[in-house]
Amino acid sequence: MSKKLLMGNEAIAFGAIRAGVNVVTGYPGTPSTEVLETIAHNNPGDLYVEWSVNEKSAMEIAAGAAYSGARTMVTMKQVGLNVAADPLMTLAYIGVKGGMVILVADDPGPFSSQTEQDTRHFAKFSNLPVLDPSTPEEAYEMVQYAFELSELVKLPVFLRPTTRVCHACATIDVDDGRISNKPEGFVKDLNWVIFPNLSYRKHIHIEKLQDELSDIFSKLKFNQVYGKGRLGVAVSGVAYTYVTEAVEKLKADIKVFKAGTPYPLPKDKAEEFLSGLDEVLVFEELDPVLEEELTLYCAANKKNVNILGKKTHHLPCAGEYTFELVYSALAKFIGVEIAEGEKAEIPALPTRAPVLCAGCPHRASFYATKVALKGQKAVFSGDIGCYTLGNAKPLDMVDTCLCMGAGITVAQGIHRTQPDTKNVAFVGDSTFFHTGIPGIINAVYNNTDITVIILDNSTTAMTGHQPHPGIGKTMMNSISNKIDIYSVVKACGVGHITKGNPLDFKNAVELIKQAVEFNGPSVVIFEAPCIALFKPTELYEVNENCKNCKRCINTIGCPAISIMDGEVKIEPSLCYGCGLCTNVCPFNAIRRCEK
Repeated sequence: MSKKLLMGNEAIAFGAIRAGVNVVTGYPGTPSTEVLETIAHNNPGDLYVEWSVNEKSAMEIAAGAAYSGARTMVTMKQVGLNVAADPLMTLAYIGVKGGMVILVADDPGPFSSQTEQDTRHFAKFSNLPVLDPSTPEEAYEMVQYAFELSELVKLPVFLRPTTRVCHACATIDVDDGRISNKPEGFVKDLNWVIFPNLSYRKHIHIEKLQDELSDIFSKLKFNQVYGKGRLGVAVSGVAYTYVTEAVEKLKADIKVFKAGTPYPLPKDKAEEFLSGLDEVLVFEELDPVLEEELTLYCAANKKNVNILGKKTHHLPCAGEYTFELVYSALAKFIGVEIAEGEKAEIPALPTRAPVLCAGCPHRASFYATKVALKGQKAVFSGDIGCYTLGNAKPLDMVDTCLCMGAGITVAQGIHRTQPDTKNVAFVGDSTFFHTGIPGIINAVYNNTDITVIILDNSTTAMTGHQPHPGIGKTMMNSISNKIDIYSVVKACGVGHITKGNPLDFKNAVELIKQAVEFNGPSVVIFEAPCIALFKPTELYEVNENCKNCKRCINTIGCPAISIMDGEVKIEPSLCYGCGLCTNVCPFNAIRRCEK
C-alpha cells in the first residue's frame, strides 16, 4: 500500500490495474484521455493497451477479449459513446464472460464537447448498470468493484465520471498488488451469436435482472442514507461533494441519499430515504435521471413525497454545478435566508477565446483556401479537432461542424441542394481514420463534386498528441506500419489527389485551385507537423517598412502578432517561424531573424 497524489483519471487507471485488467482500448477524448494513458505508462507488463481507430472498434475489441474471459476496459468521452452505440446495445443482450468496464467521461459545461449528454441515459437505454463516482477516491474503488459486478451479472458495467472527478486530485491509498486474472480463452457457444430468438430471450433476462441489480446496489457502501427530518436531498455524482459542504455550512437538519449507483435505482435504499419525508430536492449533473427514478418510485408505491429538481425548475437543466449554486438552492429549499455578504457572486474570470496556436499549419491551410476561393460562392464544412477553431474571425473558414467525420458528408448534402456552390470539407488526420474514410467512399460512389482537404499534422493534437494509424507508433511503444493517407484515398477511387505543405503558401493556393476546378471528388492532403512536435529554429520580426496597416493582424489572426505601444510587433516567445505572415504583408515589413 502506498499513498499517491492522483488525478481522478489516474486513480481510475490504478484501480483498473489493481483489479487485474488484461486489455484496455479506447479513443482519446477530453475528459477521459488520461485513463488509458496512465495505464499505458504504468503497464506492469502483462496487459495490452491500444488507442483504437474509433470508439466502435475499441468497444468491439474489448468485447471480444471479454468473451475470452479477460478483464477489459474501454475508455471514451460521452460523444464517443454515440459512435460505439451499435455494438453496445447488442452487447447488452449477448453479455460477457470476463469483467468488462465501459468508462465514459461526461463533460458538464460543456468544456470541450459538442454536447452535454448524460451517459446514464445510455445505461438505462441498454439496461446496463452504471456507477457514478463523486470523488477520485471513490472512482478508485468503484472501478475495481465494477469488474466484480460485471463478472457476477455477466454484463458490461458503466463507470461514469464527470469532468470534476476526472481532473480533480486527491491523495489515495493505492494497493500496489495486482489481482491475477488469466483468461480461459474463447469457448465456442451459440450464445455468442446474436439471432432474433436469442435476442428475445436475452431481453427478457436483462429486464428481470434489473431487480436483482437493485437489491445488490442497496447493499453497497456507495449508496448511503443519513440524517433526519421531513426534508430530504438526493444526490448523484460529484454534486455530492457540494451538498456535504452546503449541509455542513447551513447546519441543515436534513436527510441525505447519496446514490452512487443511480441506475438501476437501489430501491431498498430509496425506501429507507423516502420514509417520513414530505419533499426531496435532487442534485445531479446533467439530466434528471435520479429525479425521474425517484418520482416513478413514489408513484408506483403510492408515496406522497414531492420530488423537486430540474423538472420542476428548482435547479438549472444545463451546465455544470458549483458549490455556490448548490448552497443557494439548498438554503432556499430549507427556508434559510442567506446573509447579504454571502449572496455576492464570485466575479467572473476574464475569458480567453480559444484560438489556433501561433505557427499552427492549419492556419496556413485555411488562409490558402480562403485566397484560392476568393470571389467564389463556397461553403466550408468543418469537423472535430483543433481545426474547428478555424471558424473564428478573422479566418472565418468553418461554416458547419456536427460530429467526427461529418464534414465530408455534410458537404455532400449541401452540394445536392446547391450544385453551383463550391463545397470544401476539412478533416484532420486522426479524424480521417476515425470516421472520414466512409464519407470519401460515399462521395466517390455517388460522384459528388466536393473537395476534401485533409490536414495531416502527424498527431491527434486536440486531445494531447496521441498516436494514430498514420504515425506508425502504438500505445504499446511498438513500431507499426504507417497507414499512408494518400494510398488510402487513392484506393477509395478519388480521381484527383495532391499533397503539399500548407506553409509553402503559393503552391498550397495552386493545389486548392486545381482541386476545386476538378469535376468530381477531389482531395488535397496538407502535410505539416503540429508545432508541439518540434522547436522553432528561426523566428520573424517586424522591420522598419511597417506602415501599421494591421493587415497581418486582421487577416490571419496569429496570437504572436499584436499591437504593442501603438506598433505592430511579433512576440518572440510565441513565434514558431512558420512565415505565413510574410505572405500577408504588402510592404515586406516582416523578416526572418535568428532565434
